[in-house]
Amino acid sequence: MDARADHQVQYNPYRVFTRAQWATLRDDTPMTLTADEVARLRSLHDRLDMKEVEEIYLPLSRLLSFYVEATQRLFVAQRRFLGIQDRKMPYIIGVAGSVAVGKSTTARVLQALLARWSPRPKVDLVTTDGFLYPNSVLEREGLMTRKGFPESYDLSAVLGFLSDIKAGRRPVRAPVYSHLTYDIVPNEWVEVDRPDILILEGVNVLQTGRLPRDGNAVPYVSDFFDFSVYMDADEPILREWYVERFLALRNTAFADPRSYFNRYAVLSDAEATAKALELWNGINLVNLEENILPTRPRATLILKKGPDHVIETVSLRRL
Repeated sequence: MDARADHQVQYNPYRVFTRAQWATLRDDTPMTLTADEVARLRSLHDRLDMKEVEEIYLPLSRLLSFYVEATQRLFVAQRRFLGIQDRKMPYIIGVAGSVAVGKSTTARVLQALLARWSPRPKVDLVTTDGFLYPNSVLEREGLMTRKGFPESYDLSAVLGFLSDIKAGRRPVRAPVYSHLTYDIVPNEWVEVDRPDILILEGVNVLQTGRLPRDGNAVPYVSDFFDFSVYMDADEPILREWYVERFLALRNTAFADPRSYFNRYAVLSDAEATAKALELWNGINLVNLEENILPTRPRATLILKKGPDHVIETVSLRRL
């Protein structure tokens, strides 16, 4: 092993667990979801079953309970030190990763498990899709082929939303996005009213930016996170999942005449595969390599999937 490789191993900020090792950390955490509920939480072409919940997500739920409890104790201690009476701030969890990796499934499973802790906390889930600029703005700015890239989001709106959540304002509104029309839904909002825990899911939630030359504070979305999860898989696997999902959508969402992608519903398997690869290589792969994958080392926890959608390793950042 050369000196550089030895340095990387020696200073690895993560403890890496095999699936079997991680599963033992569940301890006596009870299973609070039924098989039917687990099936409803699963996204298209993702794999989620009771075993995955038991071996991966129940240990994670147990770990998060420790993190949340420790953060609450620290908040009380700081409040006592400052001599102030402040409302407890929500605990915010970020879920990041590539298109087609299964972020939505993970976010929904976490929401379902955490909401059944005792006593029952209020757990809300918001995706950053709602903070994309409307298509009219993206088209005007020439950004339609950059949709999902950092510049396609209304960053000030995301930061304002998270700031209001942390400040305990009520209610806080987030825009609604339609995957059917591929656009923001006008005059429609989801209200978030003082949750105990908020899960924010999106491809670029761990994104940073250029450091300021004047030393002034520049907020990032991840500054508001108390814990973050990065869903990971090798690029060839992600590409295969993306193509599979695209082919399946021809007979589901794309078949709806209202769908932005309705024109793809009539494509043959070969034509649809070619189009999916074109979109992956020209847009999603670029976003992955330039913006998403570089944020992986910023996550608190990394869940690495294999070709069968099953999580194979778990990496937890050392304290």
